[in-house]
Amino acid sequence: MRIISGKYAKRNLFTLKSRKTRPTSDKVKESLFNSLGQFFNGGQVLDLYGGSGALGIEAVSRGCDHATLIDINYAAVNIIKKNVALTKEENKFSVYKMSSNAALDFFKENGIKFDLVFLDPPYAKQRIASDMGKMLKFDLLNEKAIVVAETDDDTELIEIDGFSLVKEHHLGKTIVRIYRKE
Repeated sequence: MRIISGKYAKRNLFTLKSRKTRPTSDKVKESLFNSLGQFFNGGQVLDLYGGSGALGIEAVSRGCDHATLIDINYAAVNIIKKNVALTKEENKFSVYKMSSNAALDFFKENGIKFDLVFLDPPYAKQRIASDMGKMLKFDLLNEKAIVVAETDDDTELIEIDGFSLVKEHHLGKTIVRIYRKE
């Protein structure tokens, strides 16, 4: 797995050798970022289920200002920190070991808002709709924020109030849904 484009392009990333994480493949990542637009002009990124940190690092590589990377797994957080160190711009990243619920509470308490959010929870623990609802309730999203939800092809997502589905990509057994805050 590597960083595909931008200022950190072609750097190989570390991954966790575990069944607890499921890194987004380079093919899915490339398709996803092509859909979002190749490059960004600033913005705050959240990857709520960071795994290796690849999505948040890719977003900063392509022009986002800062990425906050969350994972509850201690080994995953260590991998994220190693991958962030590869950028040699650690100040553009915040890495936290905590649950998604604790993270959302933390952002609410500290008035932190995001422009781009990646939600890729372990398939067995689908939390996407509840996470998105909580983000709206806690006012954690800037105007016209984008939320990218990655699931397996067996997962149906209900319509989520406050968001409109912009795009849906079927990439093998992976479905990527892109939502915009209304």
